[in-house]
Amino acid sequence: VQLVESGGGLVQPGGSLRLSCVASGFTVTRYTMRWYRQAPGKERELVARIGRDGGVTHYADSVKGRFTIYSDNAKKTVYLQMNSLKPEDTAVYYCCGIHPETIQTYWGQGTQVTVSA
Repeated sequence: VQLVESGGGLVQPGGSLRLSCVASGFTVTRYTMRWYRQAPGKERELVARIGRDGGVTHYADSVKGRFTIYSDNAKKTVYLQMNSLKPEDTAVYYCCGIHPETIQTYWGQGTQVTVSA
């Protein structure tokens, strides 16, 4: 079982990035998929989550209207499209899958996003 994130990098304020999370060894449609982030010296926070059916989404207030989470079940991939990026979005972003009944949880290794001029 593995979650592998990619797509992070350095971007200027106002720019965009798309993060990808590829799942192997488990069925994405059976899990609630989430993106978290952790900035230096801060606690890990939930950024966005998407339901098993891909239709129900939830966002942190700080990213509403700027970030979009969506999934491609055929590719076993969950994406986080990030637009209008701000310096305060700088963090390591982690993908997470949680089984809603067993609470079995899988984490990716994280991908660094740095927003700076």
